[in-house]
Amino acid sequence: MRKEVIITAKTIEEALEIGAGQLGLNIEDVTPEVLELPKKGFLGLGATGYKVKILGRASNGEVAVGFIEKIIGHMNLAALPKIITETDDEIKIDIIGDNLGALIGYHGEILDSLQYLTYLAVNKEEESGGDEKPGAIKISLDVENYRKKREETLQQLAKKMAGRVTKYGKPVTLEPMNAYERRVIHATIQDMEGVGTHSVGQENERRIVITKDGAPRPFTPRSPKPYVPGGGNQIKNKFKKP
Repeated sequence: MRKEVIITAKTIEEALEIGAGQLGLNIEDVTPEVLELPKKGFLGLGATGYKVKILGRASNGEVAVGFIEKIIGHMNLAALPKIITETDDEIKIDIIGDNLGALIGYHGEILDSLQYLTYLAVNKEEESGGDEKPGAIKISLDVENYRKKREETLQQLAKKMAGRVTKYGKPVTLEPMNAYERRVIHATIQDMEGVGTHSVGQENERRIVITKDGAPRPFTPRSPKPYVPGGGNQIKNKFKKP
């Protein structure tokens, strides 16, 4: 996302200075694009200066907010993204409005997706395979304090299920959760005596199992490799001495 303003001035340097001031940027942070060259006119009448488009890059926060506003506009929601904090490492944004359940989704799935897409929009040069790269700007997106409320709910769930494991001695398997929610559960159980946690499953089906401390983890057999007739023997026999 870029800011721009069109300036007419006697020189390009003057246009840069005026344009940078109007955009609230330093001169070194803007670039000129000459649209029209100056005209001398006739006997000094009708003379014009340089017509220059001054371009400046928006801040990372403005890029993030602009992207979210576009998504909200396509969803026809009455909502407003607001920057809570912005540093060189992280931008925290809260979306305020009415009836924003569509932006949250089931257990925050839509919110997580929007947060990830905003991360890609801000870190275009860092985009690669969905992994956060060193130097990338972290995006923390919330909708009317949903994440804090969800975190408190998860903490209560963890304590309740841990109490059940302590009382009955049987492990409890929770529903599938994303990485952030699993971290909340792990951290909560970590401070409790007599119980422990581990994760099972793959990707979207990853779940947390709460067990008594010292209880053996269930063995999960690996899928057998497909049998290739003569595959191993052919390689060995190739180097066999006659």
